[in-house]
Amino acid sequence: MAEPAPTDRSAPAAPTVTTAPAPAAAPTAAEKALYLAVLRAGGRVSVREAAEQDAAATARLLALGLLVHHDESEQLTAVNPRTAGGRLSRELREAGTRLFEAAEHVPAGLDALADAYDSAPRPGDGRRQITHLLDVDRIRHRLLQIEADFREEVLAAQPGCRPGIYLEKSARTEKALAGGARMDILYQPVVKSDPAVVDYAVRATGWGMRLRSLDEDFTRMLIFDRRVAILSASADNRTAAFVEDPAVVDHLVRLFQRDWERAERVPWHDLAGAGVPPTAEQIGRLLATGLTQKAIATRLALSERTVAEHIARLRERYDAATLFQLGWLMREADR
Repeated sequence: MAEPAPTDRSAPAAPTVTTAPAPAAAPTAAEKALYLAVLRAGGRVSVREAAEQDAAATARLLALGLLVHHDESEQLTAVNPRTAGGRLSRELREAGTRLFEAAEHVPAGLDALADAYDSAPRPGDGRRQITHLLDVDRIRHRLLQIEADFREEVLAAQPGCRPGIYLEKSARTEKALAGGARMDILYQPVVKSDPAVVDYAVRATGWGMRLRSLDEDFTRMLIFDRRVAILSASADNRTAAFVEDPAVVDHLVRLFQRDWERAERVPWHDLAGAGVPPTAEQIGRLLATGLTQKAIATRLALSERTVAEHIARLRERYDAATLFQLGWLMREADR
């Protein structure tokens, strides 16, 4: 960048440089290059020259405080980065404090709405212990409310074939499992011949879901957080009963668990022709040598959570009660 010439008052007005607030991030390579060019020019350049070289970088340097604009001379002056850095650091800390304080007040600010939601009338029984809904749209609406509210566990008994639309809604499920939720799904054997279900099961077990098959008749049912159960109330599944009575929900949970223990563990990866992923096989071999989960994560440069997810899927596949048993069963399977 050439040494800036004295300002010519008769020259056309210098280009306007917008100095709107920019994200508080470190300067980019282009911004650093422009700042260094200003330093090489003696620490002062005209607004016109800087803007013509890189208007966006000039605006960012002004927003960061690395350049200051002198209106009376249409000149830009480079500022010590330590000074600008200290100011930005203070501003970020102050902004963070304000956000933290605001976050503390958010739940209280929603208390009135939460109370109104809890006390809002529901169709059916005035006590809201068991509610019968006869309209498909209203059933879907209530289900969406419950799905958005659950945090810990879903138990689902899904007899018969599974329509493709239910296998496509995976984003919410994957996010919930990643956040530590648990999902156990009970199918009937007919789904094992459906490629779409098998493909979904392979993906879902990768997220941490457990899916088993029970060769018996059972009722369609969903249980969320052991707090509310949804039962099909008609043969065509177009009516549903929403059960919130704690004693009834506990009974339904016990029925599900009884069926779950009798259900078959399905080798979904084998049905899909995928087999056990190489990483999971390696984890199994290391388990057989006696290494701990933490040691395996270190050895394979994986997070402990990733190793735990692989182990959970392997235990389900090999019906292993302990890690030692899993390692042993995998070693026997390789012989």
